[in-house]
Amino acid sequence: MPGTPRGTSRTAEELATQPANWRTAAALAEAAAPALPRRGERVAVVGCGTSWFMAQAYAALRESGGHGETDAFAASEFPAHRQYDRVLAITRSGTTTEVLDLLPQLKAPTTAITATLDTPVHRAAGQIVELAFADERSVVQTRFATTALALLRAHLETEGALAPGVRPVRQAAEDAAAALAEELPAHWAAAEQVSFLGRGWSNGLALEAGLKMREAAGAWTEAYPAMEYRHGPVAIAAPGRLVWAFGGLPEGLAEQVAATGAELVADGLDPLADLVRVHRLAVATAEARGLNPDEPRALTRSVVLH
Repeated sequence: MPGTPRGTSRTAEELATQPANWRTAAALAEAAAPALPRRGERVAVVGCGTSWFMAQAYAALRESGGHGETDAFAASEFPAHRQYDRVLAITRSGTTTEVLDLLPQLKAPTTAITATLDTPVHRAAGQIVELAFADERSVVQTRFATTALALLRAHLETEGALAPGVRPVRQAAEDAAAALAEELPAHWAAAEQVSFLGRGWSNGLALEAGLKMREAAGAWTEAYPAMEYRHGPVAIAAPGRLVWAFGGLPEGLAEQVAATGAELVADGLDPLADLVRVHRLAVATAEARGLNPDEPRALTRSVVLH
């Protein structure tokens, strides 16, 4: 699996632009700041599918960096009784029904991060941050989602504090370039099952990695907080299966995984850059199964309910 995307898959072409997209987002962070959560605000972040998992990652990053209490919800599950200083919505298409239903009901100021121009979310949200340069033709999200998170992460940098151990976005982009260039082991695409593990903000990335493999390739994947993995899920680890860790592993877990015969994937890449490797693996797994990653089963680019 060479670093240059093979074939004509739109998904492969789009995921390869992520390092450049993140650098662009980092450069926009200061200009976008007036529309984004301010330090000390109590914030809720909402989205659907991939956007919800990016919301979870950002919420953990923001709160652990000392910027203020931050919750993340699927848009359909927002607790109407809670009070927030700001609600941030992430929606690539700007047309997702649950997000559009929620925003007009809120009393708090609202901001939406979207990839589109002049869509319904522009009229539903109080403020808009447009990332049109990261929009996608693909059904399966890759670059928009990570670019939205890169923007929010860079905004935390401009406010003067990142969570311990979190690198600046420009360093993450360098790691993403390395993740695109490296040769992925061919047998990974044939893995029977993959369990993704995360800690802190990277738990949202683990959930997204599992979703990406299911969407693009119909793969059997699961995702857990790394400390929770021992509490039952490790029972499915076996030869021919992968355990993929974003960020550091709890002490002793590597040895426990090794004892099962499963292959552990864990290295020093920035967790967001490691997600780029999963994007590549999702495409490769789909192709190995004779599937088209651009036409995932039963999915559309946006969920619009009538």
